[in-house]
Amino acid sequence: MAASASASTSLSVVAVQTGPQKPSPSPSPSSPAADEAEALQNLLKREYKYGFVSDFESFSIPKGLSEATVRRISELKAEPAWMLDFRLAAYRRFLTMAEPTWSDNVYSPVDLQSLCFYSAPKTKPKLNSLDEVDPELLKTFDRLGIPLGEQKRLSNVAVDAVIDSTSIATTHREALMAKGVIFCSISEAIREYPDLIKRYIGSIVPPGDNYYAALNSAVFSDGSFCYVPKDTVCPMEISTYFRINDKETGQFERTLIVADERSTVSYLEGCTAPAYDSNQLHAAVVELVCEEGAEIKYSTVQNWYAGDEEGKGGIYNFVTKRGRCKGRGSKISWTQVETGSAITWKYPSVELVGDDTVGEFYSVALTKDYQQADTGTKMIHKGKNSRSRIISKGISAGKSRNCYRGLVQMNSGAENAYNSSQCDSLLIGDNAAANTYPTIQVGCTSGRVEHEASTSKIGEDQLFYFQQRGIDHEKAVAAMIGGFCRAVFEHLPYEFAQEVDALMNLKLEGSVG
Repeated sequence: MAASASASTSLSVVAVQTGPQKPSPSPSPSSPAADEAEALQNLLKREYKYGFVSDFESFSIPKGLSEATVRRISELKAEPAWMLDFRLAAYRRFLTMAEPTWSDNVYSPVDLQSLCFYSAPKTKPKLNSLDEVDPELLKTFDRLGIPLGEQKRLSNVAVDAVIDSTSIATTHREALMAKGVIFCSISEAIREYPDLIKRYIGSIVPPGDNYYAALNSAVFSDGSFCYVPKDTVCPMEISTYFRINDKETGQFERTLIVADERSTVSYLEGCTAPAYDSNQLHAAVVELVCEEGAEIKYSTVQNWYAGDEEGKGGIYNFVTKRGRCKGRGSKISWTQVETGSAITWKYPSVELVGDDTVGEFYSVALTKDYQQADTGTKMIHKGKNSRSRIISKGISAGKSRNCYRGLVQMNSGAENAYNSSQCDSLLIGDNAAANTYPTIQVGCTSGRVEHEASTSKIGEDQLFYFQQRGIDHEKAVAAMIGGFCRAVFEHLPYEFAQEVDALMNLKLEGSVG
């Protein structure tokens, strides 16, 4: 499907739906089609690499959500009174809201009263060095490929390591501070840089923005804060690695990144969780503030546990991510690879407020087995000559559902604004589904929008072509997937390149049918 809109044209929601199709007759047990179906099933049963549980002592508050819960979290974080007031106002707003039901995702209601809202590893009151961290915690991050020890830590990436409800370590913090860059956990920032936090927290995603944003604003536990001063290029990549370990704890991360005038920063985010047979909730809020001439690049490899091949267990990943290009010539770029979680619900978005601003969204969303993903982006054009680009690649395998939902909006003052959108879906097998819901609203006389969407399937003729050249099923599918996703992968930072290649091979190797 291709669509374009200009002047005052408004294109409302359009749905492109493909699959599941009418079942085909079962192939003969000895036929090539049967071999391909068996290869697909073998793929979908591949073990989740990061499903282990770490054994360390934790402190948890009683389950359930109430005003007392909010007050207890603030007390444990040793927060000032103004932060408690922020939380309580958000909680009272949350009580007036209902969980939305309009997405394609279908799941059992989340019982918030059955969750623990704060769990943290037991540590000494003040950590003077990583030698005082529980060795089991350090071992956990070593197994995840995120070494925190002085001799092993990544030399070109600063990492904030968050497990359950707390940050346990932030590497290279002093080296960054030498350049004026503040990088620490959000909990530390609230205490040490209150003026910056007061100024920016909730300014991009207000507490009442939506149901899960309000919940997060009331009970958020930890996450990262980064401030890059004027005329500064951050000297290294900054990164947060989120790990859930406790079985019955929700994780409510809060990330705030501020790039002051003419500064540049690149942020990397990764996440994993144990393979529990029950669902866990991850409800995050991410706010990006981009001042005049500044640039923020935000990259995510989301690899939460997705549940087993029967759809049991897995993370509910309900996230609000938004950035604002405030000043002239500022730029925000989102690049994400979504492969995990049982349910994903997120739309990283950009408000293009200043003139000559740029917003970009590059995404690969992979679902398999019974996974469901309702993802996409919003590009809101307000400034003159603002530009946005969207490239979304959805891959559906097994009995999964993968939805792209996007909004391109050009306000009356966005003269000469331009958007290019490309949304492609790839089906693997006969039972997967891919839906596309683009919304385009052009309210200025000179705005231009270009939109393309396609849905395709890996077919027997393509696989036969590879087989004729001596290439087996698994390598053939890997090659086709690599080509399909290349337009997104090339925008990932080098530090994520190897992880993404390995991840996609693990998820899709042998995926035929």
